[in-house]
This record gives sequence, structure tokens and C-alpha cells, in this order.
Amino acid sequence: MEFEVPGRLLLTGGAGFIGSALLWELNRRGFDNAVVVDVLDRTEKWKNLVPLRFHDYLEAAALLERVERQPSWLDEFNLIVHLGACSSTTETDAAYLMRNNYGFTKMLAEAAVSRGIRFVYASSAATYGALEDELSESRPLASLRPLNMYAYSKHLFDLYAERTGLMQRITGLKYFNVFGPNEQHKGEMRSVVAKAYEQIQRDGVVRLFRSYRDDISDGEQRRDFLYVKDAVRMTLFLATTPTAVGLFNIGSGTAHTWRHLAEALFCAVRREPRIEYIDMPMELRNKYQYHTEARLDRLREAGYREASRTLEDGVGDYVVRYLSRNVRLDPNEA
Repeated sequence: MEFEVPGRLLLTGGAGFIGSALLWELNRRGFDNAVVVDVLDRTEKWKNLVPLRFHDYLEAAALLERVERQPSWLDEFNLIVHLGACSSTTETDAAYLMRNNYGFTKMLAEAAVSRGIRFVYASSAATYGALEDELSESRPLASLRPLNMYAYSKHLFDLYAERTGLMQRITGLKYFNVFGPNEQHKGEMRSVVAKAYEQIQRDGVVRLFRSYRDDISDGEQRRDFLYVKDAVRMTLFLATTPTAVGLFNIGSGTAHTWRHLAEALFCAVRREPRIEYIDMPMELRNKYQYHTEARLDRLREAGYREASRTLEDGVGDYVVRYLSRNVRLDPNEA
């Protein structure tokens, strides 16, 4: 499926996991006219940018100052994809999350819409809270109950956009469990694939949380896992489809067990599976979802027809081409 690439793109979070993968996909299509915005802190996410091509780079604080001082500066952009946010589900600084995830998004969205610029932003599947069935964008937003402050900061902007009518003119993306290259800098927020790969290399075993529900065995908890290469194709499709407005789930549409994920990982490294089950921290037990699966009706109705990679294919590509070689996404890779 081919998409019409925008004339000039403002990409926040462009050095991060999904943002740099999106820039990689654009580079592969011959597009290098993006202005990247991020916060290059003490992590090594700057390394994600090294192989990539883009027009310019701005720190997030500089973007905020420029938009507040001279909003007409945004007129040079056809599209703003706002992926920049604190994505840590364990962050407890509520004021920081409100400034960074809510206030910044609100300012940028209002500025874009007022100037007729297409605006696409990252919401999160975490806004569904403890729900485990019918994870659909058609659920009333006011009925959702996020389980952590990160999710609430995302949910609050969704509510604001709905209440003010912004949602009818912008596009929000509810990413499910995305994994793949360029997540090295995320530390404990990396996917289980990345962390379990390290466990296998170090100890020859994958450790998963025990189940605390009588009706679900250890390892049978399920998640909607999505390879980042599929996530960015969905993102790019929606970003370049002006009629696609409102909230969209970004997932595979299929739930897989943690055990299945671990077995796919062992297969990729060509070892017999060795899985151990460990206690879940007490602070997580009342916030743990045992099943997530994205409903993709809206994405399909918008015209996206591509099937996602199988879990085995996604894990295999990640392990063989990136984790085992300790490399990042490069648009010049074979």
C-alpha cells in the first residue's frame, strides 16, 4: 500500500522508539524533509538518529518557545505528527506528565488546527484501563478508567479534544504493545522481547509473571503485540489520509499469550524454550490486564488493508536483524 508523503513534516519524539522508526520508513520512501523535535537527554536515543536523514532538529523547549512567540512559523508544515511524550507507565510526577503529555499536546494541536495543518498524535491503549474485552474506539471516553498517571495524561487530552470539537479535525493513535528496533534507550520500559532476549543471552531462560487468576494459567495472559515496522505503516497511512479523523487503535488485532511470545523468541535464537514464572510485584497486581486485543474496525474502514506480520515473523526479524547485531534501523540496510 503506497501513501502520498507530505511536503514538510514536523515530527515530535522523532529520536524515540516509534518516532525514529517512522522517520526510517519515510527515508526508505525517499522523504528526508522532516524537522525532528525531541529531548536528547542522558540516554543514547540520539543514536537512533545517526543513520536517518532529516531537514533540521529542535529541542522540545525550543519548539514550544517558537510556537508561542511566532505561531506562523508552523505554516511551512503540511503535517504535524506528535509522538513526543513521557511514555513511562511508572512515572509518578503528575505535574510533569500534565505539562509534557497534556499541556504540550493541547498547545500544539490548537496551533495546528487554527492554521489548517493536519495534526496526528499518540494517544495510548493504556487509556482503556482495566478493560479486557471489546477494546474499541467506539467506547464512550467518559467511561474509561486509566490505571496510572501516564495513561490518565493521555486520556485527559482525548477528553479535551472530544469536548472542544478538536477530535473531529485531528487523529489520535492508540498504540498497543509495540516492540522492535530502536527501543534500546527505554530501559525498563523496553518491550518484553528486548528484555527477555537479554535474559536468554545471560541465563538461558525467560522469566514471566505468574498468573493471579484461577481461570488463567501461568503464561496464558494475553497481549496484542505489534511489530514496530507495522505500527509505523499504520501511522503513516492514517497521517496521509485526511478523512481519517478521531481515535484509531494501532495493534495487530490478535491477542497472543506471553508463553507464545517467549517460545517465538527461543525459536528465533534457535534454543529450546526454558521459561520460569516469578512473582509479580504487589504494586502491579491490582493494575494488571490479563487480556488486550485491539479492535481494528475503524482502521479497516479508513482503507488500511495490510495484514500485520505474524508474531513469529516480527520477533524473528527483530532478533536476527537487530538484537543479535546490536544495530538500529538504517534506511540503507539490505
